[in-house]
Amino acid sequence: MLTLSGTSLTALLQDLVRFNTTNPPGNEAACIHYVDALLHGAGLETAILGQSRERPNLMTRLEGQGKAPPLLLYGHLDVVTTAGQDWQHPPFEARLVDGYLWGRGALDMKGGIVMMLASLLRAKSQGLVPPGDVVLALVSDEEAGSHHGARYLVENHADLFAGIRYAIGEFGGFSMNIGARRFYPIMVAEKQVCRLRATLRGPGGHGSLPARGGAMSRLSRMLESLERRPLPVHITPATRMMFNDISGGLPFPANLLMGQLLNRRLTGPLLSLMGEKTRPLEPLFRNVVNPTMVRGGEKINVIPSEITVEMDSRLLPGLSPETMLAEVSQVVGRDVELEVIQYDQGPSEPDMGLFPVLGSILREADPEGMPVPMLLPASTDGRLFSRLGIQTYGFLPTPLPPGFNFFETIHGANERIPVAALDFGAEAIFRLLERFGD
Repeated sequence: MLTLSGTSLTALLQDLVRFNTTNPPGNEAACIHYVDALLHGAGLETAILGQSRERPNLMTRLEGQGKAPPLLLYGHLDVVTTAGQDWQHPPFEARLVDGYLWGRGALDMKGGIVMMLASLLRAKSQGLVPPGDVVLALVSDEEAGSHHGARYLVENHADLFAGIRYAIGEFGGFSMNIGARRFYPIMVAEKQVCRLRATLRGPGGHGSLPARGGAMSRLSRMLESLERRPLPVHITPATRMMFNDISGGLPFPANLLMGQLLNRRLTGPLLSLMGEKTRPLEPLFRNVVNPTMVRGGEKINVIPSEITVEMDSRLLPGLSPETMLAEVSQVVGRDVELEVIQYDQGPSEPDMGLFPVLGSILREADPEGMPVPMLLPASTDGRLFSRLGIQTYGFLPTPLPPGFNFFETIHGANERIPVAALDFGAEAIFRLLERFGD
């Protein structure tokens, strides 16, 4: 029986990391069946659902008292590639070095899944009957569109999520130091996926002749414009809540600086003044577009007459794809054709009903820390579960040492998690299972 001992949680995470679930292709099945056996061994009934045997999803339910709506815990078992990265320790060996467990997925998000599993298995072993049912969903394919995972479940098995109002998932609950103050951002909102395709056209011809004003030169101007000109500032409700709370927890003059970021006339100049330090903050105030894939030309001696550029763009909550198209068009000019190739709409404002309970759990666990709501600059499976009326909170409590950059670590080389954080997070989620009906 799994307990909350550091050894057992560490060993479980080592086992999960050693399943290479790099997406693509994913191949999450072996990892899913490993967890399935663990849950069955604890006396929990499970269901394995999916479009293919290689990419299934796992669900289980712990029955509650029926005094509160069910609570959803969910996480993804696929991970991003390690190709081309220089790791200090092999990414799928899950080595323990200097108090950390190193490996792809340690933070994103197999470590969080271990916290959820530990809390659920502890509740089962101790006979805890939570205020409402607790539903656990472990999914595939989050890192590549969720087609085999959350999207599949939402579109084909919505009945399994009936009555659920709140969910716990990624990202949030990690500690973040600003000056001498420690904050715990809890994700309450995320940016919308709004991917674009740009098409540039111009005269083609033989590669031996001078080429001016063609598709290639238009591409260079487009990329330079996107590099130089940031998109307009927007202050969303989630961003306002986040920075009001952060500024309220800081001493003068840092509190004044954080507060003034919410003044639209000052946001841009302040972000520029603060320099590279503001890189994680800028996408909380602006839509972001990044060219990532370029296609053009068939032969080295033929000047292409058409080039397409696919762009990963993230839209602030409450704004429409038309807003993104208009803002990007203003930057790149009218000779670039733009179209939306994927849009996953999310809620415009968060439901903050469970936030007080989450905040109180963190304050009890770390009296010197301050929980604050957070807008996530990326997107998660929460955007898909929101279609069922479910509000996701990023709540995987993970104390991190000062200087540890969470967002640069999760998809980069040397991903790792402090071993002690596993106990901290599992304890916090267990307290939530006891109290989510408060």
